[in-house]
Amino acid sequence: MRSALFNAYYWVLSIFYGLSAAFAALAPGRKPVAFALRLYSQRMLWALKTLAGVKVQLKGQENLPAGPFIIAAKHHSWGDGFVMFANVENLSFVTGDHLEKFPLVGAILKKFGAIVVDSCGGPEARKALSKSAAQVAAEGRRILIYPEGHLAKPGEHFRYRTGVYYMSKDFGLPVVPVATNLGCFWQQTDKTKKPGIATVEFLPPLPQGLEKAEFMRLLEATVEGRTNELIAMARGEPVKASVLVESPKKKASEPRVVQASA
Repeated sequence: MRSALFNAYYWVLSIFYGLSAAFAALAPGRKPVAFALRLYSQRMLWALKTLAGVKVQLKGQENLPAGPFIIAAKHHSWGDGFVMFANVENLSFVTGDHLEKFPLVGAILKKFGAIVVDSCGGPEARKALSKSAAQVAAEGRRILIYPEGHLAKPGEHFRYRTGVYYMSKDFGLPVVPVATNLGCFWQQTDKTKKPGIATVEFLPPLPQGLEKAEFMRLLEATVEGRTNELIAMARGEPVKASVLVESPKKKASEPRVVQASA
């Protein structure tokens, strides 16, 4: 019943603020659209707690640097973005071009200043990512990116993509890893929500100046390691290593595991 109430509220609010953002996009600058998105995210977190019984506790805000930086976050559910936009000011984000297919969304993303890249990846996508990110970095905004590029189930992870490394290198921005166990309460796009206390945690920024291979290894180990610990806390079970799975667009292959902590 609680999940049904939240789901109904979710769609009503999404339609209302989607239309509000579309009208806000007609105004000069990105602030009106950013305000609508922030208010929408705050209302959704309120509903998640009040209607679905899922309280999100935020940890590690002291690890956020002053000025612009990159947030490299674990992506468990649709709720992840609400947490980021409700709590981090002056935030932009990286998204695949699939969102542009939805009515009005393309115009809103453009006005908001989102960094839209080809979902298929490749050299051209990397080039477009660097070009778009340059504008965002020049304006001193924070950038949210999900390095896996997909919603992962708790206990699973996808291959970490290198776009976050190139953005950090090209613009000299620190990278803040983010771990979460929100998927234990709201998994991916599931309609059913499990009441409880979810955690989203900002971790210390990664050292700057690392080579690509070391950076990617450390990012994955840090995010997956702490996420696995948070999942174990939520479930009341021992820490388990996460399993690598193939993206939905690729054929399945033999899974591998990463260590539970960095």
